[in-house]
Amino acid sequence: MKIVRSGEFTADRAWGAKDIANMNGVTTRLHWTDEPYKWHINEGEEVFVVLNGVVEMRLREEGIEKSVMMQAGDIFYVAAGMEHVAKPFGEARILVIENEGSV
Repeated sequence: MKIVRSGEFTADRAWGAKDIANMNGVTTRLHWTDEPYKWHINEGEEVFVVLNGVVEMRLREEGIEKSVMMQAGDIFYVAAGMEHVAKPFGEARILVIENEGSV
């Protein structure tokens, strides 16, 4: 059994993570950040759960950039091959579920 108090987690750098679980090659990680990530594409699917803070999720579909603002409790699903980036406004804690080794 493992209990993680996400509100207490911080990292020494943006997007620092705490590994929660690895289930048959699918990882669940808690990230702390106060800076945007980088635009990237994953080979597999990805799920973001904003635990606290406000995060702008941006994605590009067929060359068109779209954006959605997310708050605590919001869940964002990214299909494989979708270019995307997460941009927090201040500190945020985000649970990310993805294939092991994803960027």
